[in-house]
Amino acid sequence: MTDAARRALAAMHCRSGAARLPDLDMATHLRALRGWTFGGNAISKTFRFPGYPETIAFVNAVAAIAQREDHHPDLSVHYDRCVVTLSTHSAGGVTLNDIVCAAQVDDLSP
Repeated sequence: MTDAARRALAAMHCRSGAARLPDLDMATHLRALRGWTFGGNAISKTFRFPGYPETIAFVNAVAAIAQREDHHPDLSVHYDRCVVTLSTHSAGGVTLNDIVCAAQVDDLSP
């Protein structure tokens, strides 16, 4: 998939009741995302920053996306990095909502 595909995903919004993606669909969507990996029924990515203030600014921006989309990732916050993990617990794995939020979070980083 192309950068245009990632931008199209980022322009979408989460919908309640999303179903778990079939493996083939998830693999296709993951190719549109930059550096996200699948494991343990979730997708995740580590974002690195020069220091703590930049990390916290990123966390706050992710929180704004989560609130707007009503879809909340797990965040592991460290001094110079943040690990973002997305999964839809009610669906038992990754849904299109997780892919959409991942694409929107990608838009936060250069």
